[in-house]
Amino acid sequence: MKQILLLGGGIIGEMIADLLASSGDYTVTVADNSKKNLEKFSGQKNVETLVLDFSKSADVIKAMAGQFAALSAAPYQFNGDLATAAKKAGVHYLDLTEDVKSTKLVKDLAKDANSAFIPQCGLAPGFISIVAFGLAQRFDSLRDVRLRVGALAQFPSNALKYNLTWSTDGLINEYIKPCEALINGEMKEVPALEGLETFTLDGVEYEAFNTSGGIGTLAETLNGSVRNLNYRTVRYPGHRDIIKLLIQDLRLGERPELLKEIFEYAIPATKQDLVLIYVTITGEKEGRLMQETYTNKIYAREINGEIRSAIQITTASAICAVLDLLAAGKIKDKGLVRQEDISFDDFITNRFGANFAAQS
Repeated sequence: MKQILLLGGGIIGEMIADLLASSGDYTVTVADNSKKNLEKFSGQKNVETLVLDFSKSADVIKAMAGQFAALSAAPYQFNGDLATAAKKAGVHYLDLTEDVKSTKLVKDLAKDANSAFIPQCGLAPGFISIVAFGLAQRFDSLRDVRLRVGALAQFPSNALKYNLTWSTDGLINEYIKPCEALINGEMKEVPALEGLETFTLDGVEYEAFNTSGGIGTLAETLNGSVRNLNYRTVRYPGHRDIIKLLIQDLRLGERPELLKEIFEYAIPATKQDLVLIYVTITGEKEGRLMQETYTNKIYAREINGEIRSAIQITTASAICAVLDLLAAGKIKDKGLVRQEDISFDDFITNRFGANFAAQS
């Protein structure tokens, strides 16, 4: 069995460990700086735990030594240091980050690496790019690529129409940082929370707006071959205006730790969520202007005897599928691997990737 070091034992790390350890092909060492986070892994077959301070490079490199791969499910702030340690340890590196700065560092580290560096292996960025690039290959030329993803509560009961379902740090980061987009063929940075639009799917009204990081490396990859490409986060109507009031008008975007404290104090978490994926591509095909759309809704459900949220299922399944494809030799094992380098068919037929196909 292949040995995996999983960095981060939070809600996503918990499911990554479960999926990998129960597969029978991986043993997992879950590393976290919190003993409390590690308690839930006690007694789990094929899982060991390690208390590890991610800021101590020498200790991280030692923990990575001899592993097949290091998977980061840690807060995005640590990913630069963890990727650097992975290169020194000579192990494959995968992460879930939506942070643009961290991804640029990973790309630099990958240039002369003897192992694979695969950033952004989650839902968005991650699976969304695999879907979009797979659809794009069906066109002779591209005009517009629109990526829309939302992690939504099934039963919201507050003015935000939102419940916490994943990392609060990551949520705030995507609401604050600039967003990449292709506009009329030019790569540009656009502000988060702008570009508000509404749409209806299956009789339900949604809104979408710019957020940072979800586009991954896709804009860079398709630069020069598509006119417009953008990524927007999906929420229920009214959410964006309240968030904009908090972050911009009340200036809490300048105090993210305070905003995090407010969110985690006032907004309940839930496992009763759904993930909405909506990709639309327009372009030329056989001499005609054509459009193709991929839509999917994934709901919370029981997996391996535990109720898992939709964001757990999609994020953890995505990085596990990419790891599986790496182990099987279906993606390259040296240098940078972009999400759009991964075949949609290989991903969706993978045992972990199939968690996306089950409810499509």
